[in-house]
Amino acid sequence: MPVASSQYWNSVHGREKGQAEQDAEGLQTMRTLARNMTFLMKSIALGKEKYGLPEKEEWQPTHFIR
Repeated sequence: MPVASSQYWNSVHGREKGQAEQDAEGLQTMRTLARNMTFLMKSIALGKEKYGLPEKEEWQPTHFIR
């Protein structure tokens, strides 16, 4: 599963109303995450367009206890 990364924990902090808007590091982290998510989604779309999706095998369910 593709996972978009950022630069640190994906959160913005504030205790009182309006404080989260002052968390410069948190806001930068979220902007970085948004850019990385956008890049990942565009890359996946281009890959599907150029290469298609991988072949799927028929599911063969098994029981773990034999």
